[in-house]
Amino acid sequence: MRRFLSILSATAFSAVFSASVPHGAALAGEASVPVLVPLTGFLSLEGTSQRNGAVLALKDAPAGVAVRSEVIDTGTSPEAAVTALERAAGGKVTAVAASMLGTQMLAMLPLAQDYKIPLVTVSGTASITEQGNPWVFRFFPGDAVTKEAHARYVAEELGKKRPAVIYQTTAYGQSGKAHLEQAFKKLGVEPVFEEGVDPAAKDLLPVLTKALAAKPDVLVLHLHSGPTALFIRQAAANGVAVPIVAGSAMHQPSTAALLEPAELKGVCAETAASPISGGSPEVEAFTAAYRAAFNAEPDAFALGQYDGIRMVLGAVQGGADSADAVRKVLSAGTHQGLAMTYKSDGKGNMAHSAVIVCYDGASRVPAIAKRYDNVTGVVTGMVK
Repeated sequence: MRRFLSILSATAFSAVFSASVPHGAALAGEASVPVLVPLTGFLSLEGTSQRNGAVLALKDAPAGVAVRSEVIDTGTSPEAAVTALERAAGGKVTAVAASMLGTQMLAMLPLAQDYKIPLVTVSGTASITEQGNPWVFRFFPGDAVTKEAHARYVAEELGKKRPAVIYQTTAYGQSGKAHLEQAFKKLGVEPVFEEGVDPAAKDLLPVLTKALAAKPDVLVLHLHSGPTALFIRQAAANGVAVPIVAGSAMHQPSTAALLEPAELKGVCAETAASPISGGSPEVEAFTAAYRAAFNAEPDAFALGQYDGIRMVLGAVQGGADSADAVRKVLSAGTHQGLAMTYKSDGKGNMAHSAVIVCYDGASRVPAIAKRYDNVTGVVTGMVK
Protein backbone atom coordinates (compact mmCIF):
# COMPACT_ATOMS: atom_id res chain seq x y z
CA MET A 1 0.00 0.00 0.00
CA ARG A 2 2.78 2.36 -0.98
CA ARG A 3 1.08 5.15 -2.85
CA PHE A 4 -2.49 5.44 -1.76
CA LEU A 5 -3.51 8.51 -3.63
CA SER A 6 -6.37 10.82 -2.83
CA ILE A 7 -8.67 8.29 -4.36
CA LEU A 8 -11.92 8.47 -2.55
CA SER A 9 -13.12 11.55 -4.39
CA ALA A 10 -15.78 10.83 -6.98
CA THR A 11 -14.13 13.26 -9.34
CA ALA A 12 -10.39 13.03 -9.21
CA PHE A 13 -7.31 11.91 -7.40
CA SER A 14 -3.83 13.26 -7.50
CA ALA A 15 -0.94 12.69 -9.85
CA VAL A 16 2.36 11.16 -8.83
CA PHE A 17 4.15 11.64 -12.13
CA SER A 18 7.04 14.03 -12.09
CA ALA A 19 6.02 17.54 -13.07
CA SER A 20 8.88 17.48 -15.58
CA VAL A 21 7.25 14.82 -17.73
CA PRO A 22 6.03 16.60 -20.88
CA HIS A 23 2.40 16.26 -21.99
CA GLY A 24 1.82 13.22 -24.15
CA ALA A 25 4.97 11.43 -23.09
CA ALA A 26 5.50 8.60 -20.65
CA LEU A 27 8.51 7.10 -18.97
CA ALA A 28 9.14 3.44 -18.30
CA GLY A 29 7.44 2.32 -15.14
CA GLU A 30 4.75 5.00 -15.25
CA ALA A 31 1.07 4.34 -15.76
CA SER A 32 -1.87 6.68 -16.31
CA VAL A 33 -5.16 4.85 -15.69
CA PRO A 34 -8.34 6.99 -15.57
CA VAL A 35 -11.32 5.37 -13.85
CA LEU A 36 -14.53 6.13 -15.79
CA VAL A 37 -17.43 4.38 -14.09
CA PRO A 38 -21.09 5.00 -13.12
CA LEU A 39 -21.27 6.35 -9.56
CA THR A 40 -24.77 7.80 -9.81
CA GLY A 41 -28.01 6.48 -11.26
CA PHE A 42 -29.47 2.99 -11.19
CA LEU A 43 -26.04 1.33 -11.46
CA SER A 44 -24.40 3.31 -8.67
CA LEU A 45 -23.94 0.34 -6.31
CA GLU A 46 -22.19 -1.77 -8.92
CA GLY A 47 -20.25 1.19 -10.28
CA THR A 48 -18.96 2.14 -6.86
CA SER A 49 -17.66 -1.38 -6.37
CA GLN A 50 -15.96 -1.22 -9.75
CA ARG A 51 -14.34 2.09 -8.87
CA ASN A 52 -13.14 0.82 -5.52
CA GLY A 53 -11.56 -2.25 -7.08
CA ALA A 54 -9.68 -0.14 -9.60
CA VAL A 55 -8.60 2.35 -6.96
CA LEU A 56 -7.35 -0.39 -4.65
CA ALA A 57 -5.26 -1.90 -7.45
CA LEU A 58 -3.75 1.50 -8.24
CA LYS A 59 -3.04 2.03 -4.57
CA ASP A 60 -1.31 -1.34 -4.44
CA ALA A 61 0.75 -0.82 -7.60
CA PRO A 62 3.71 -3.19 -8.02
CA ALA A 63 7.21 -2.09 -7.13
CA GLY A 64 8.75 0.33 -9.58
CA VAL A 65 5.45 1.49 -11.10
CA ALA A 66 4.26 5.06 -10.50
CA VAL A 67 0.60 5.65 -11.21
CA ARG A 68 -1.59 8.58 -12.09
CA SER A 69 -5.33 8.47 -12.24
CA GLU A 70 -8.57 10.35 -12.13
CA VAL A 71 -12.06 9.14 -11.23
CA ILE A 72 -14.92 10.44 -13.39
CA ASP A 73 -18.57 9.60 -12.78
CA THR A 74 -20.13 8.57 -16.08
CA GLY A 75 -23.69 8.38 -14.73
CA THR A 76 -25.68 5.98 -16.88
CA SER A 77 -25.97 7.76 -20.23
CA PRO A 78 -23.83 6.76 -23.23
CA GLU A 79 -23.16 10.42 -23.96
CA ALA A 80 -21.64 10.99 -20.52
CA ALA A 81 -19.37 7.98 -20.93
CA VAL A 82 -18.14 9.21 -24.31
CA THR A 83 -17.52 12.68 -22.89
CA ALA A 84 -15.56 11.20 -20.00
CA LEU A 85 -13.40 9.14 -22.34
CA GLU A 86 -12.74 12.14 -24.59
CA ARG A 87 -11.68 14.11 -21.51
CA ALA A 88 -9.40 11.34 -20.28
CA ALA A 89 -7.86 10.79 -23.71
CA GLY A 90 -6.48 14.31 -23.72
CA GLY A 91 -3.35 13.08 -21.98
CA LYS A 92 -1.07 10.06 -22.22
CA VAL A 93 -3.22 7.12 -21.15
CA THR A 94 -1.97 3.61 -20.42
CA ALA A 95 -5.43 2.05 -20.08
CA VAL A 96 -8.88 3.00 -18.81
CA ALA A 97 -10.97 1.33 -16.12
CA ALA A 98 -14.13 1.58 -18.19
CA SER A 99 -17.81 1.53 -17.28
CA MET A 100 -19.50 -1.77 -16.52
CA LEU A 101 -22.71 -0.55 -18.15
CA GLY A 102 -23.10 -2.24 -21.53
CA THR A 103 -24.70 0.70 -23.35
CA GLN A 104 -21.87 2.94 -22.20
CA MET A 105 -19.23 0.44 -23.26
CA LEU A 106 -20.78 0.11 -26.71
CA ALA A 107 -20.63 3.89 -27.07
CA MET A 108 -17.03 4.09 -25.83
CA LEU A 109 -15.61 1.32 -28.02
CA PRO A 110 -15.26 3.23 -31.32
CA LEU A 111 -13.58 6.11 -29.51
CA ALA A 112 -11.17 3.75 -27.74
CA GLN A 113 -10.20 2.31 -31.11
CA ASP A 114 -9.68 5.80 -32.55
CA TYR A 115 -7.52 6.87 -29.58
CA LYS A 116 -5.93 3.39 -29.24
CA ILE A 117 -6.64 3.04 -25.53
CA PRO A 118 -7.26 -0.34 -23.83
CA LEU A 119 -10.60 -0.42 -21.96
CA VAL A 120 -10.51 -2.71 -18.90
CA THR A 121 -14.02 -3.45 -17.71
CA VAL A 122 -16.20 -5.84 -15.71
CA SER A 123 -19.26 -5.35 -17.89
CA GLY A 124 -21.27 -8.53 -18.35
CA THR A 125 -22.93 -7.49 -21.61
CA ALA A 126 -21.89 -10.11 -24.13
CA SER A 127 -21.90 -7.91 -27.23
CA ILE A 128 -19.08 -5.61 -26.13
CA THR A 129 -16.54 -8.26 -27.10
CA GLU A 130 -18.37 -9.13 -30.31
CA GLN A 131 -17.59 -5.88 -32.15
CA GLY A 132 -14.18 -6.90 -33.49
CA ASN A 133 -12.59 -4.18 -31.38
CA PRO A 134 -9.09 -5.16 -30.15
CA TRP A 135 -9.08 -2.52 -27.39
CA VAL A 136 -11.63 -4.03 -24.98
CA PHE A 137 -10.77 -6.48 -22.16
CA ARG A 138 -13.43 -7.91 -19.88
CA PHE A 139 -12.31 -9.20 -16.45
CA PHE A 140 -15.72 -10.46 -15.41
CA PRO A 141 -17.16 -13.55 -17.02
CA GLY A 142 -19.54 -12.56 -19.78
CA ASP A 143 -23.03 -13.92 -20.08
CA ALA A 144 -21.78 -16.83 -22.18
CA VAL A 145 -20.03 -18.06 -19.02
CA THR A 146 -22.24 -16.91 -16.15
CA LYS A 147 -25.55 -17.80 -17.77
CA GLU A 148 -24.31 -21.30 -18.55
CA ALA A 149 -23.41 -21.71 -14.87
CA HIS A 150 -26.73 -20.12 -13.93
CA ALA A 151 -28.77 -22.51 -16.08
CA ARG A 152 -26.70 -25.59 -15.22
CA TYR A 153 -27.13 -25.00 -11.50
CA VAL A 154 -30.89 -24.65 -11.94
CA ALA A 155 -31.24 -27.77 -14.08
CA GLU A 156 -28.44 -30.06 -12.90
CA GLU A 157 -28.07 -29.24 -9.20
CA LEU A 158 -31.63 -28.21 -8.30
CA GLY A 159 -33.30 -30.45 -10.88
CA LYS A 160 -35.72 -27.72 -11.96
CA LYS A 161 -37.36 -27.89 -15.39
CA ARG A 162 -39.95 -25.06 -15.34
CA PRO A 163 -38.07 -21.78 -14.80
CA ALA A 164 -39.73 -18.39 -14.93
CA VAL A 165 -37.20 -15.85 -16.21
CA ILE A 166 -37.49 -12.20 -15.19
CA TYR A 167 -34.91 -9.92 -16.77
CA GLN A 168 -34.07 -6.24 -17.11
CA THR A 169 -35.06 -4.33 -20.27
CA THR A 170 -31.53 -2.91 -20.58
CA ALA A 171 -28.76 -4.19 -22.87
CA TYR A 172 -27.49 -6.10 -19.85
CA GLY A 173 -30.86 -7.71 -19.34
CA GLN A 174 -31.40 -8.56 -22.99
CA SER A 175 -27.94 -10.12 -23.21
CA GLY A 176 -28.51 -12.28 -20.14
CA LYS A 177 -31.94 -13.38 -21.33
CA ALA A 178 -30.57 -14.46 -24.70
CA HIS A 179 -27.78 -16.51 -23.12
CA LEU A 180 -30.11 -18.05 -20.56
CA GLU A 181 -32.38 -19.17 -23.39
CA GLN A 182 -29.45 -20.80 -25.18
CA ALA A 183 -28.16 -22.48 -22.03
CA PHE A 184 -31.58 -23.81 -21.02
CA LYS A 185 -32.17 -25.08 -24.55
CA LYS A 186 -28.93 -27.10 -24.43
CA LEU A 187 -30.14 -28.61 -21.17
CA GLY A 188 -33.56 -29.46 -22.60
CA VAL A 189 -35.30 -26.92 -20.39
CA GLU A 190 -37.92 -24.47 -21.66
CA PRO A 191 -38.93 -21.47 -19.52
CA VAL A 192 -42.64 -21.33 -18.71
CA PHE A 193 -42.57 -17.54 -18.36
CA GLU A 194 -40.33 -14.70 -19.55
CA GLU A 195 -40.81 -10.98 -19.01
CA GLY A 196 -38.60 -7.91 -19.00
CA VAL A 197 -38.94 -5.14 -16.44
CA ASP A 198 -37.74 -1.56 -16.55
CA PRO A 199 -34.95 -0.78 -14.03
CA ALA A 200 -37.01 2.17 -12.76
CA ALA A 201 -40.02 0.00 -11.84
CA LYS A 202 -41.10 0.63 -8.24
CA ASP A 203 -43.36 -2.40 -7.82
CA LEU A 204 -42.44 -5.87 -9.06
CA LEU A 205 -45.43 -7.63 -7.52
CA PRO A 206 -47.33 -7.57 -10.84
CA VAL A 207 -44.58 -9.47 -12.67
CA LEU A 208 -44.13 -11.83 -9.71
CA THR A 209 -47.85 -12.58 -9.75
CA LYS A 210 -47.84 -13.27 -13.48
CA ALA A 211 -44.76 -15.49 -13.18
CA LEU A 212 -46.33 -17.58 -10.40
CA ALA A 213 -49.49 -18.01 -12.48
CA ALA A 214 -47.36 -19.99 -14.96
CA LYS A 215 -46.60 -22.47 -12.14
CA PRO A 216 -42.77 -22.37 -12.35
CA ASP A 217 -40.60 -24.60 -10.16
CA VAL A 218 -37.87 -21.92 -9.93
CA LEU A 219 -37.67 -18.14 -10.38
CA VAL A 220 -34.60 -17.09 -12.41
CA LEU A 221 -33.67 -13.41 -12.14
CA HIS A 222 -31.35 -11.35 -14.30
CA LEU A 223 -31.85 -7.90 -12.79
CA HIS A 224 -29.74 -5.02 -11.51
CA SER A 225 -29.15 -4.77 -7.76
CA GLY A 226 -32.06 -2.54 -6.75
CA PRO A 227 -34.71 -4.48 -8.68
CA THR A 228 -33.22 -7.77 -7.46
CA ALA A 229 -33.63 -6.70 -3.82
CA LEU A 230 -37.13 -5.38 -4.46
CA PHE A 231 -38.24 -8.62 -6.16
CA ILE A 232 -36.86 -10.82 -3.38
CA ARG A 233 -38.36 -8.63 -0.65
CA GLN A 234 -41.79 -8.77 -2.28
CA ALA A 235 -41.50 -12.53 -2.83
CA ALA A 236 -40.62 -13.05 0.85
CA ALA A 237 -43.41 -10.75 2.01
CA ASN A 238 -45.91 -12.78 0.02
CA GLY A 239 -44.65 -16.14 1.29
CA VAL A 240 -43.41 -17.34 -2.10
CA ALA A 241 -41.88 -20.79 -1.62
CA VAL A 242 -40.53 -21.19 -5.16
CA PRO A 243 -36.69 -21.08 -5.04
CA ILE A 244 -34.93 -18.07 -6.52
CA VAL A 245 -31.64 -18.22 -8.45
CA ALA A 246 -30.62 -14.67 -9.26
CA GLY A 247 -28.02 -12.94 -11.39
CA SER A 248 -24.72 -11.56 -10.16
CA ALA A 249 -26.30 -8.48 -8.56
CA MET A 250 -27.54 -10.68 -5.72
CA HIS A 251 -24.06 -11.75 -4.66
CA GLN A 252 -23.20 -8.12 -3.86
CA PRO A 253 -23.02 -7.31 -0.15
CA SER A 254 -24.59 -3.94 -0.97
CA THR A 255 -27.62 -5.74 -2.42
CA ALA A 256 -27.84 -8.16 0.50
CA ALA A 257 -27.72 -5.17 2.86
CA LEU A 258 -31.05 -4.05 1.42
CA LEU A 259 -32.67 -7.25 2.71
CA GLU A 260 -33.08 -9.01 6.03
CA PRO A 261 -31.17 -12.31 6.29
CA ALA A 262 -34.46 -14.21 6.62
CA GLU A 263 -35.65 -12.76 3.31
CA LEU A 264 -32.58 -14.30 1.68
CA LYS A 265 -33.12 -17.84 2.91
CA GLY A 266 -32.58 -20.27 0.05
CA VAL A 267 -31.79 -17.52 -2.47
CA CYS A 268 -28.83 -18.29 -4.73
CA ALA A 269 -26.95 -16.24 -7.32
CA GLU A 270 -24.36 -16.62 -10.03
CA THR A 271 -21.20 -14.53 -9.94
CA ALA A 272 -17.53 -14.56 -10.77
CA ALA A 273 -16.42 -14.71 -7.14
CA SER A 274 -17.53 -13.83 -3.62
CA PRO A 275 -14.64 -12.24 -1.72
CA ILE A 276 -16.53 -12.08 1.59
CA SER A 277 -17.05 -15.85 1.41
CA GLY A 278 -13.28 -16.34 1.70
CA GLY A 279 -11.48 -19.14 -0.07
CA SER A 280 -7.76 -18.27 0.09
CA PRO A 281 -5.41 -16.13 2.21
CA GLU A 282 -4.89 -13.80 -0.75
CA VAL A 283 -8.62 -13.18 -1.21
CA GLU A 284 -9.04 -12.65 2.51
CA ALA A 285 -6.18 -10.11 2.47
CA PHE A 286 -7.88 -8.29 -0.40
CA THR A 287 -11.15 -8.25 1.54
CA ALA A 288 -9.43 -6.85 4.63
CA ALA A 289 -7.68 -4.13 2.59
CA TYR A 290 -10.95 -3.21 0.89
CA ARG A 291 -12.78 -2.92 4.19
CA ALA A 292 -10.01 -0.75 5.61
CA ALA A 293 -9.99 1.56 2.58
CA PHE A 294 -13.72 1.94 1.97
CA ASN A 295 -15.53 0.81 5.14
CA ALA A 296 -17.59 -1.49 2.94
CA GLU A 297 -17.69 -5.09 1.79
CA PRO A 298 -16.14 -6.05 -1.57
CA ASP A 299 -17.91 -7.96 -4.32
CA ALA A 300 -16.93 -9.75 -7.53
CA PHE A 301 -17.08 -6.54 -9.58
CA ALA A 302 -14.49 -4.95 -7.30
CA LEU A 303 -12.32 -8.06 -7.36
CA GLY A 304 -12.54 -8.44 -11.15
CA GLN A 305 -11.64 -4.79 -11.73
CA TYR A 306 -8.81 -5.13 -9.20
CA ASP A 307 -7.45 -8.15 -11.06
CA GLY A 308 -7.75 -6.35 -14.40
CA ILE A 309 -5.89 -3.24 -13.31
CA ARG A 310 -3.27 -5.43 -11.62
CA MET A 311 -2.65 -7.11 -14.98
CA VAL A 312 -2.25 -3.69 -16.61
CA LEU A 313 0.22 -2.56 -13.94
CA GLY A 314 2.04 -5.87 -14.17
CA ALA A 315 2.49 -5.23 -17.89
CA VAL A 316 3.94 -1.80 -17.13
CA GLN A 317 6.25 -3.31 -14.54
CA GLY A 318 7.35 -5.82 -17.16
CA GLY A 319 8.34 -3.04 -19.57
CA ALA A 320 5.19 -2.11 -21.48
CA ASP A 321 5.65 1.63 -21.98
CA SER A 322 2.71 2.50 -24.22
CA ALA A 323 -0.99 1.78 -24.51
CA ASP A 324 -0.37 -0.49 -27.47
CA ALA A 325 2.30 -2.42 -25.58
CA VAL A 326 -0.14 -2.92 -22.72
CA ARG A 327 -2.82 -4.03 -25.18
CA LYS A 328 -0.47 -6.66 -26.57
CA VAL A 329 0.23 -8.05 -23.09
CA LEU A 330 -3.50 -8.17 -22.29
CA SER A 331 -4.19 -9.83 -25.63
CA ALA A 332 -1.60 -12.58 -25.40
CA GLY A 333 -0.66 -12.92 -21.74
CA THR A 334 -2.01 -14.96 -18.85
CA HIS A 335 -2.65 -13.45 -15.43
CA GLN A 336 -3.13 -15.34 -12.20
CA GLY A 337 -5.59 -13.09 -10.41
CA LEU A 338 -7.31 -13.47 -7.07
CA ALA A 339 -10.66 -14.56 -8.52
CA MET A 340 -9.35 -16.82 -11.28
CA THR A 341 -6.79 -17.19 -14.04
CA TYR A 342 -7.32 -14.69 -16.85
CA LYS A 343 -6.50 -15.16 -20.52
CA SER A 344 -8.03 -13.60 -23.62
CA ASP A 345 -10.11 -15.81 -25.88
CA GLY A 346 -9.02 -13.63 -28.80
CA LYS A 347 -11.95 -11.24 -28.38
CA GLY A 348 -10.99 -9.71 -25.04
CA ASN A 349 -12.98 -12.08 -22.83
CA MET A 350 -10.48 -12.64 -20.03
CA ALA A 351 -12.61 -14.49 -17.44
CA HIS A 352 -13.85 -18.02 -17.96
CA SER A 353 -15.04 -19.24 -14.56
CA ALA A 354 -18.15 -18.63 -12.43
CA VAL A 355 -19.52 -19.67 -9.06
CA ILE A 356 -22.96 -20.11 -7.53
CA VAL A 357 -23.45 -18.70 -4.02
CA CYS A 358 -26.38 -19.35 -1.69
CA TYR A 359 -27.71 -17.68 1.48
CA ASP A 360 -28.78 -19.69 4.52
CA GLY A 361 -31.25 -17.18 5.97
CA ALA A 362 -29.11 -16.50 9.05
CA SER A 363 -26.60 -14.01 7.64
CA ARG A 364 -25.87 -11.86 4.62
CA VAL A 365 -22.67 -13.76 3.83
CA PRO A 366 -23.33 -16.42 1.19
CA ALA A 367 -21.53 -19.73 0.86
CA ILE A 368 -20.09 -20.95 -2.42
CA ALA A 369 -22.35 -23.81 -3.49
CA LYS A 370 -20.85 -24.69 -6.87
CA ARG A 371 -17.87 -23.63 -8.97
CA TYR A 372 -17.75 -23.82 -12.77
CA ASP A 373 -14.15 -23.48 -13.94
CA ASN A 374 -12.88 -22.72 -17.41
CA VAL A 375 -16.34 -22.94 -18.97
CA THR A 376 -15.05 -21.79 -22.35
CA GLY A 377 -11.99 -24.04 -22.31
CA VAL A 378 -9.60 -21.16 -22.93
CA VAL A 379 -7.30 -21.55 -19.92
CA THR A 380 -6.14 -25.06 -20.73
CA GLY A 381 -4.19 -26.68 -17.93
CA MET A 382 -4.44 -23.70 -15.59
CA VAL A 383 -7.75 -24.26 -13.85
CA LYS A 384 -7.68 -23.26 -10.20
